Amino acid sequence: MNCVGSLEANGIKIHYSRTGGSKPPLVLLHGLTGSGACWSPLARAFQDEYDVVMPDARGHGNSSTPLNGYRYNDHANDVVGLIQGLGLVAPVLLGHSMGGMTAAVVASEARIPLSGVILVDPTFLSPTRQREVYESDVVEQHRRLLSSTKSDVLAQLQIRHPHRSSELVELLAEARLQTRMGAFDVLTPPNPEYRRLVSTILVPVLLVIADIGAVVTLETARELRSLNPICASSNSKTQAMGFPMTNLIVLRRWSGPFCGR
Repeated sequence: MNCVGSLEANGIKIHYSRTGGSKPPLVLLHGLTGSGACWSPLARAFQDEYDVVMPDARGHGNSSTPLNGYRYNDHANDVVGLIQGLGLVAPVLLGHSMGGMTAAVVASEARIPLSGVILVDPTFLSPTRQREVYESDVVEQHRRLLSSTKSDVLAQLQIRHPHRSSELVELLAEARLQTRMGAFDVLTPPNPEYRRLVSTILVPVLLVIADIGAVVTLETARELRSLNPICASSNSKTQAMGFPMTNLIVLRRWSGPFCGR
């Protein structure tokens, strides 16, 4: 059973859930419109071996919604504050999408000890693609979604993702409805330069990319592995897969040995 709590860090309240126990810590960072609760199925797969910590990013879930401060450096500061506030010793960071970029920023700054970082299809976008996303109607789509009922959002997600479990679809629906508009400021260009980030990370890196609709292509993954000897070591593998909260068996198979190398 997860314990739930919150702490003050970086000037805001960060809400989190945690499986607990005197085990190696594993911090899971969700993407835009997600929440810590969306990691629940994966947390169950890891909880016997790891103390899994699942925070809500600012503007998401039950964490604070400040008027500003939604860039990646802000998210990274929140993660550092969470780790220090909870007294986590050299955790592994696992981040998906927005959470993946956040994890890369934290790891590259080396302000706190980490055992490793797992980047699941992080938002490593070219400047052109960043601008395209920023100028798209994604913000307006979310604004319209916030006026919908939960049952409407559930119905939309069930149609869009027919192979996902009913538990996960419900968690995703709740997370979307709890994502405030300010959170979308993270889409404002420019993103941190991901090649520089990866080249400066000094802990083992596991890059996990999707086989369909991936942000990070296989070619980019190969380039990133060439930029950092640790990424190219036997501790780092690139595996094609789908959404991390759906493909638990695949992510568990690759992440488990990495976390406990």
